[in-house]
This record gives sequence, C-alpha cells and structure tokens, in this order.
Amino acid sequence: MDGLTVSQLAKASNVNVETIKYYERRELLSKPNRNKAGYRMFSEAAVEEVSFIKKAQNLGFTLNEIKHLLAFVQQENDYPSKDMYEFATLKLKEIEEKIAQLENFKSLLRQVTAMPTHLLPLPKQECPVLKQIMKG
Repeated sequence: MDGLTVSQLAKASNVNVETIKYYERRELLSKPNRNKAGYRMFSEAAVEEVSFIKKAQNLGFTLNEIKHLLAFVQQENDYPSKDMYEFATLKLKEIEEKIAQLENFKSLLRQVTAMPTHLLPLPKQECPVLKQIMKG
C-alpha cells in the first residue's frame, strides 16, 4: 500500500507531526487508510489539504471555518455560490467588528502614549488602559 506516514506527511507539508495528528483529530484531513502494520497511510492529496489548511489559517480563518471551506473544495457538485456568499458575508461582518475593536484599542493606546504621565507617578485607577479593561 502506497502513501505517506504521519511523519512523511508532516515533513512534506513542512509542519510538526503533532499538527498532522491534531488536524486528523479535528477531522480536517481525509481519513487515511492503514497498512498491514496498522500505520496510517495518507494519500499524496493530504499534502495539498495541509497546505490549504495552513494558507487558510494564515488568512485568519478558524479551523471550524476551514472545515467548511474544505467541504466546499471536496464537493463534486457545482461551486456552492449561495453557501459561499453566506459564509463570506458572516466572515466579513466578523472582520469589520474586529477592526472596530482594534481601532478602539489603538485609540486608547494613543491616548496613553500622548500623556506625559510616564514622567510622573500616576495612581493605577487613573490609567486609561486599566480603567478600560476594568470597565469592560
């Protein structure tokens, strides 16, 4: 039986063996066959699957989202444009919310760094960063 062992797949994919095992537990990789000795033997396509997962992670997709994207890729039907539109719309909303949070955080940090208080002692309850965190 031909195929790649976990370590061979990890090496070919430039990831750690534990990463492959984790992806397998999360059911992100196609289920491998087993050889007579019981070793998992991944297909060559698994290298592409791992590459896809890593690229999607680098773009900011979660593993759950990647699982959905992989399902789109593996479908034999036509491109699921309606499903992808809904998926993209939700992800766009999430990104916009994250950007707003980061802009607020950036503004807060600008406020702190603009204050000359680093030269003077300041009661901790007056620190804008700590006040914001405690306030929620």
